[in-house]
This record gives sequence, structure tokens and C-alpha cells, in this order.
Amino acid sequence: MLTRYNFIVQRAVAIDLGGTKIECAVVHFEDGAVSASTRSRVATERQKGYSHILDQVERLVAEVCEQESLSPARIGLSMPGSIDPATQLVANSNTTALNGRTLALDLGERLGSEIVAQNDANCFALAEARYGAGQGARVVYGVIMGTGVGGGLVVDGEVWPGAQGIAGEWGHTTLAYEGLPCWCGRAGCVEQYLSGPAVEEAYRALSGQAKPLEEIVADAVCDPRAKQTLDRLHRWFGVAVGNVVNLLDPDVVVLGGGLSKIESLYDQGRDAVLSSVFHPSPRLDLRAPSLGDSAGVFGAATLVI
Repeated sequence: MLTRYNFIVQRAVAIDLGGTKIECAVVHFEDGAVSASTRSRVATERQKGYSHILDQVERLVAEVCEQESLSPARIGLSMPGSIDPATQLVANSNTTALNGRTLALDLGERLGSEIVAQNDANCFALAEARYGAGQGARVVYGVIMGTGVGGGLVVDGEVWPGAQGIAGEWGHTTLAYEGLPCWCGRAGCVEQYLSGPAVEEAYRALSGQAKPLEEIVADAVCDPRAKQTLDRLHRWFGVAVGNVVNLLDPDVVVLGGGLSKIESLYDQGRDAVLSSVFHPSPRLDLRAPSLGDSAGVFGAATLVI
């Protein structure tokens, strides 16, 4: 059982860099509780390239730090992809402008602060393990299923990054051999079956019509194609999460991202997982997230306190 995290009053500046938005916040830690103030967001506009993304982050951080009269020595960063500890280069980011770049070093030079970075799924898992749905559990696996798919592993309240910084990178494990092509250059990746765009594409292929994810879920009670799409989602979810359980046997799995709001994942999806687990009496503690969209900045801030 984890001990309660006790902090003297501290605050940290954190950045949550996503594919569509960037958020910066001042995060406060006191008596084991966490909260955020002076939150500000801006569009990533990743299509404008790497330098523009750095400009957006720099502008946000300057705005937030000015409002709270801060000059932080260290800043936490939640980001898509991972940083290779040997080269400091970003790899495997679906915000492809970041790949092959020394993001943490470049931001640190611009901001005059040390940047402590982790994959966004790791930050999500860390925040939910320490302050959210996974509190009290020793091994927490955090899943993000949104525009992309990722995973993060937390053991005894600390991120387990792995030797190459890719531990828990579930979205690009192979779910279907010779399956759907992925932007990463391989085929059959989990992301091509369990992301929001993947579910929308599966519905379009069945029905010939385009619908957003929310409508597909809502229409499943009256639209047989929508129901078929969700049934397909449950099956793939069962195999994919079942593989994680067989490999890691976590105490808790916390879902995040837009698909975490699909209620049927917590019963029909969970049943599909249990049918894939290699145990005579399988169990799975599958939980919804409790920190909402604050998990990214909370996790990033935790990296530097």
C-alpha cells in the first residue's frame, strides 16, 4: 500500500503539450492535495511546424509566470512521444514535427529553465496513481484512448520509463498481424483500432456515413451499424487490455482520453478483457479517471517537485 504523499507547500510550473492544444498551469501541492491555478491554453497549430510550437509554449509560459511572479528553475513537461535518454531526441510522437528534435533542451534554452519531460500517458498515469483513481494501488497502468492511444506504467508512485523511455507504449504494440496501416510505419497497431478516429472510420466503413464518436455511442441503441461498431470496439479492447494484464498484472487500470467516457467499456469491455486473461479466475480493477483534463499538468508538475 502506498503511503500518503505529504508535501510542504510547493508550487510548480507545468506544461501539457498536446496535438491540438497546449496548456500551462501553476500547480500547488499541500498536505497531499494538488490543485492548479493560473491555467492558460493556446492552440498547438502543429501544422505550422516545430519552431511555431516552441513559440506557442514560450508565450504561454511567459504569460503564466508573469501573472504569478515566478521564475522557475525547473518546469515539468507532458508531451506526445518519448525522449531517448541516450540522444535526447524525441521519437514516436504523433505530433510528427517533434520527432528527431531535442525538444527539452530547446525549450530549456528558450525559457531559461531545466525541462523535465515525460510522455503524456506517463504523466496521466502518474497523476491518477498519486492523486486520482489509482490512489493506494501499488501498480497502476494508465491508458489514454483519444486522438491517439498510449499507456503509462507507475510502480510504487513512480513512473517506470524503461531503458529507452518507451515502457508502457501500448498504442504501438501489434494487435492484428498484417492489420491496418499505422502512421508509425508498421501495421496492426492498437492505435488503429482503439482511437477515436479509428472508431469513427470503422463506423464509416460499415455504414457509408460519417459520424463523430459521441453520436456513434449515443446511436448504438437504435442504429445497428453503430452497435456493430461498439461491439467491435469491445472485442479489440478485450484483446489489447488482456495482453497488458497478462504481461504486467497491474492492480488498477485507469482509462483516460475521450473513449474513457464510453460507459460500456466498464462492463462489456471489461468482460472482453477477462476472457483474454490467462488466469482461471481472472479479475480486473478497471476505473474511470477522476482528474479530468488536469491529469496532464498534475503529472508534469509532479516530475519536478
